[in-house]
Amino acid sequence: MTDKLHIIGGGMAGSEAAWQAANAGIPVILHEMRPETGTFAHQTGNLAEMVCSNSFRSDDDEQNAVGLLHWEMRAAGGLIMEMADAHALPAGGALAVDREQFAAGVTARLQAHPLITVAPGEITALPDDGHWIIATGPLTSGALAEAIRAETGAEALAFFDAIAPIVYADSVDMSKAWFQSRYDKGETKEDRNAYLNCPMDRDTYEAFIDALLAADKTEFREGETAGYFDGCLPIEVMAERGRETLRHGPMKPVGLTNPHQPEIKAHAVVQLRRDNALGTLFNIVGFQTKMKYGAQTDVFRMIPGLEEARFARLGGIHRNTFLNSPTLLDDQMRLKSQPHIRFAGQITGVEGYVESAAMGLLAARLAVAEIRGNALPPPPPETATGALVTHITGGADAKTFQPMNVNFGLFPPVEGLKAGRRGRKDRYKAYTDRAKDAWKGWLALS
Repeated sequence: MTDKLHIIGGGMAGSEAAWQAANAGIPVILHEMRPETGTFAHQTGNLAEMVCSNSFRSDDDEQNAVGLLHWEMRAAGGLIMEMADAHALPAGGALAVDREQFAAGVTARLQAHPLITVAPGEITALPDDGHWIIATGPLTSGALAEAIRAETGAEALAFFDAIAPIVYADSVDMSKAWFQSRYDKGETKEDRNAYLNCPMDRDTYEAFIDALLAADKTEFREGETAGYFDGCLPIEVMAERGRETLRHGPMKPVGLTNPHQPEIKAHAVVQLRRDNALGTLFNIVGFQTKMKYGAQTDVFRMIPGLEEARFARLGGIHRNTFLNSPTLLDDQMRLKSQPHIRFAGQITGVEGYVESAAMGLLAARLAVAEIRGNALPPPPPETATGALVTHITGGADAKTFQPMNVNFGLFPPVEGLKAGRRGRKDRYKAYTDRAKDAWKGWLALS
C-alpha cells in the first residue's frame, strides 16, 4: 500500500483520524503546527491538548446521546476514548480526565505507531492532490482559513468560545465548601464526591450578579460579532439574559446538601470539578468568561470558599471558525469542489471534544475505504455518529447552520413510543439499543 493519508491538525479529530487510518494499515503523515506555531489558547505542543473543559460529559450509553457516542467510539477501537478511560478522574456520571496525562498519553501512542509520522510545521495552502483530512479545529490558522475561503467562495462562519478558570485546590476554604456530586450520583464514593461545592445565599448571589454585570469585559475587534455557541456562553452573558439565569444553569442549587449548614438550602451553588489526577487543580464548572483578568480575580473571590483562591489559569475568549458544511461538504465529508480533501472535527460544525473525535474517526474510515478502492456508506442516521454527520452534511439548514452537540433530537424517531417527559427513559433506551445494533452493522462494513 503506497498511498498515504495526510492529516492537518493534531487535536481530537486529527489524532483519532491518524490512529484509525494507521491501524487499518494506511501510512499517515500528521501535520501539526504546534509548538513551532502556537495559539493563545494552547499551552503545550502535545497532540489532543484539551483547551477548555477537561470533561467528555456524560458516560451513560443508555440514556444520553454523548454517552452513546462514547460507546460507538470504544466499539471502533478509538484512541481518544481509550486514553480518556486510562486517565479518568472521579466526576459522578460524567467522564472527566487529567488533561496533561491524557494529552501526553495520546501523543506517546501516536508517536510510537510505526505507520504514523508526526510532521511539525504549519500548512498554509490547500493541497492539489493526494488524500487529505483537514482537522484544524476552531483555531485554524489565518493563512489556511483564507485558503479555504478562497477555494469555496464562502465566508467561514465564526462564533466565540470562552474558557473556564482553574483554581488550586489548596486555596479553597473547606470550612465553607464541601465535596458532593449532584444527587450523590455515581457508583463509587469518589464519584459521589467528585465536585467541590461553594454555596451562596440570596444576598451574596445578588452581589455576585451585580459584579458580573459591572466587570470590565474583553472588547471585540472591528467587524467581529458575539455569536456565542449556547453550550459555552460566558457567565456574564447569561447574567445579562436575566438575574435568575445562572441559578437555573451552572449555579443551580438542586440535589446538594451543605454539611456545614444542612438545615439551610443554598440560593445558588458554584461547582468545581477536579482537573488532574493529583486533585491539586479544579476548574469552575460552566464559568467560561470574557472578563478581563483583573476583574476575574475580584469577581470570583466573591464566591464563598474562594475568597483566597489562587488561579492556575484564568478564563479567556477566542474566536472559533467553522465551515458552512451543509453547503460545502458531501456525505463522505469531502469538500465538494476538491473531493481529495476531507474535513473533520470542530471545523465542520460539530461542538465538543467527543463529537470532534468522532468526526475524525469517521473521516479516516471513509478515507481508508476510498484509498483501498472500496465504497463505504456513511453510518446510519440511527447511530450517534451517523446522526451528527447527517446533520452537518445536509440535515441542517445552511442558512441558519450553527455548531451542534450530539443530541437525541438529531436521531430519526422510534415509532410507537410515548412522547413527552414521562416516556423519555424508554424512548432514550430505544434510541441507544437501535443505535448500537446499527453501529455494529456499519463497523462490519468498514
